[in-house]
Amino acid sequence: MTNVSPRAWFTGCAVTASALLLASCSSGSGGETAHQTSSPPATSASQTTTTTQEKKLTEQAQAALAAVQGGTMIEAGAERVADGIHTEPTLSQGKTYKLNLVCIGSGNARLTFTPSSTGPKADVPCDQSVVQQRITAHKMPVRIDVNGVKGATGVIAWQIDTV
Repeated sequence: MTNVSPRAWFTGCAVTASALLLASCSSGSGGETAHQTSSPPATSASQTTTTTQEKKLTEQAQAALAAVQGGTMIEAGAERVADGIHTEPTLSQGKTYKLNLVCIGSGNARLTFTPSSTGPKADVPCDQSVVQQRITAHKMPVRIDVNGVKGATGVIAWQIDTV
């Protein structure tokens, strides 16, 4: 038996599997060659409009946060209200930080922390106003959750800065 490195063996198997899959996909009945082309799924006008609106809302939310003076940024992002924010930022125990949130759309979102000693719960209105919250990492890890209340829509952007 010949010694074959695991990498060479795996590569040979992958090539063989690819050839088999290609042959099974390209042969048709009666000896004709069936050509399969993959095209992206059709995008409806409403999907395109929704994506465009989300991009605009995200840009607005990020611009609102950029206008707020802060320290050094630790973490930032933007999510759809329906998806919420669920993050475990890398914070230093005992240090205080500033969390800036802005929700643009309709309805409200709810901010919570785990452990709860990190900061108080707060409502975040989706009215373009920036909500600022001081948070202190007493225990690790820290989890920040912002969930849209029923019926809320739009985009939430956040940024954690050093104080």
